[in-house]
Amino acid sequence: MAANNINDKPTFSLLFLARFSATIVAILVLTWALYFTTSFLPHHTPSQHDLIYSVLHPLLMVIGFILISGEAILVHRWLPGSRKRKKWVHLWLQGLALASGIFGIWTKFQGRDGVVANFYSLHSWMGILCVSLFGAQWLMGFLSFWHRGEVRTTRIQVLPWHVFLGLYTYGLAVVTAETGLLEKLTFLQTKGIVMKRCNESLIVNGLGLGLAMLCGLVMLTAVSPKQYQSIPTTKVVYSDSKCLTS
Repeated sequence: MAANNINDKPTFSLLFLARFSATIVAILVLTWALYFTTSFLPHHTPSQHDLIYSVLHPLLMVIGFILISGEAILVHRWLPGSRKRKKWVHLWLQGLALASGIFGIWTKFQGRDGVVANFYSLHSWMGILCVSLFGAQWLMGFLSFWHRGEVRTTRIQVLPWHVFLGLYTYGLAVVTAETGLLEKLTFLQTKGIVMKRCNESLIVNGLGLGLAMLCGLVMLTAVSPKQYQSIPTTKVVYSDSKCLTS
């Protein structure tokens, strides 16, 4: 009997939901950063230079770092072709996400208040830790990709740790973004710049919920077993004396 493959419909549904959540997150962060620009104005005399860097930070960290790294995690579940091709696309998407994360942190160094003024909170500490772990993880993957002399058994042993650290770092990035949203919204509401019940508060809260949903969907899609399976081929061999099955 010939082998049959069952369509991987659950994984397709998870991919669709993950992409849909990512789209909602992108729309919300773009709306917040580009429409409510007064919330990103610095305390001192505002300038176009300061405003640009303030707006770039959430865009780079959410869209560039979280969304692109999430798509890189999902590459192995949807991209057709060889394993080498999937690893290549995964590596370069993660590299793009890392560049966005580094540049996103760099924008916080451009404020007139100095470096220390922007790195005092739990959000800032978690951000530095997250990007540092992500960079180390990417470097290990890059060296592993180009180093073909590695023993196969060693790569098999390291793979679970690579997957764990990748998912952990991605989850840490989302938690860091959540602390940033809470920190920013609390500051704006405390200063009376933003009311507790207004469109901007709804957008920021919706963004936080969207990130939490996206994180769960990406992780679930990454760890869920493939739903298709091959039915083993049964071969019947006839001889003059007996029937053999293999």
